Amino acid sequence: MIRIEHLKKVYQNATPLKDVTVDINDGDVIAVIGPSGTGKSTLLRCINMLEKPTEGHIWIDGTEVTDPACDLDKVRQKMGMVFQSFNLFSHLSVIENIMLAPVDLLGKSRQEAYDEGMRLLQMVGLADKELNYPDELSGGQKQRIAIARTLAMDPGVILFDEPTSALDPTMVGEVQAVIRELAKTGKTLIIVTHEMRFARDISNRVFFMDEGGICEDGSPEQIFDNPQNEKTRRFIHRLKVLELSIGNKKYDFPGATGEIDRYCSKNHIPWKTASRIHLAFEELVHIQLIRVLKDPQIHTVIEFSEADMEAVMTVSYNGPQFDITAKGEVLSMRVLKSIESNMAYTWNKDAEYPNQVQIHIREE
Repeated sequence: MIRIEHLKKVYQNATPLKDVTVDINDGDVIAVIGPSGTGKSTLLRCINMLEKPTEGHIWIDGTEVTDPACDLDKVRQKMGMVFQSFNLFSHLSVIENIMLAPVDLLGKSRQEAYDEGMRLLQMVGLADKELNYPDELSGGQKQRIAIARTLAMDPGVILFDEPTSALDPTMVGEVQAVIRELAKTGKTLIIVTHEMRFARDISNRVFFMDEGGICEDGSPEQIFDNPQNEKTRRFIHRLKVLELSIGNKKYDFPGATGEIDRYCSKNHIPWKTASRIHLAFEELVHIQLIRVLKDPQIHTVIEFSEADMEAVMTVSYNGPQFDITAKGEVLSMRVLKSIESNMAYTWNKDAEYPNQVQIHIREE
């Protein structure tokens, strides 16, 4: 079991980990996902103490590895790490790369290490490469060798730091297949990955990390189908978001449309969808709500999903209950209905903006 309490890591110009507290159970297969620069790799490097935490404590099977008196070499013998770069010794053959640590660190005989190395090469599908050198292998083959080398130490915990990110897309599958088989062995795996389908398929837990912490920890079904954290939802659906706030009738309409233009251009939103986003904002907000509301307080959120190429506009506004989809100006509502696949009004008297209209922009 791995226990982490109030882990913090500070560099001179960045704080990738601000406060991480979590328990990892034996046999967990954990996918760690989140935007770049949010501390995912730093978390792994702190767990095996390649990076010394600034604050906090880490226990592995009851041993505090953050204790200065801890014998880290002994702990690391039961914890392997697979990096983005393969870190194979170029002057050693494949089988020699795998045999090196068991002979030097575990005291195995060369024959014993060789036999186990060949078994592992067979497991990763590369038994015929035992005498090749790393420079003679593809990227996917090198990563599979790196995994076999890690397994040669028989670690109970294996940390994977984006193991497929440096590979050609055609080679990703072969490495993922090996990790999938490892996930069935009962070993504890912690995998930093940007491959969402892989993360969902292989794990029993998912950590979503952002802003230096674990924002959400749950099953793959929870994280991918019903995320509780808004940041998780936006990341999973690859949402590009624009928020616009209006506080009076004399707001800067050209400025708002300019922001929408830049948002659509930056996120490569198809021109037809972009024009419908403009039209929805103009008809609902500028033509209707600004005229109807005595003291308009309007918050507009535009979300475009790169995953399914869908745009959704959510407009929240102040005042007493007023369903503009039922009572709005007839011509404007006709225009809105011509560009939406779904439009719904909700009322929440306790919200800052109790009225809300959500429009799903139709693609065609």
